[in-house]
Amino acid sequence: MEILYILIPLSIILVALAIAIFGWAVKNGQYDDLEGPAHSILYDDDKDMIPGQNNKTQKKDLNTQDSQHSEKSDD
Repeated sequence: MEILYILIPLSIILVALAIAIFGWAVKNGQYDDLEGPAHSILYDDDKDMIPGQNNKTQKKDLNTQDSQHSEKSDD
């Protein structure tokens, strides 16, 4: 029973310390954006490195050249 005289104030001090640390973290912006950095890696801006992206632009260029070539042939 005498141990409660030590444990109760000790637990109150620990809870107050935890609340103070949490308040400091919130005030300093530690919890501002938790998902942004995780999602930013998925939306990478290296489109020129993605296989198939260059192929689409090359196909468009080839289609344009073919249509221009066929128009000249019709003349």
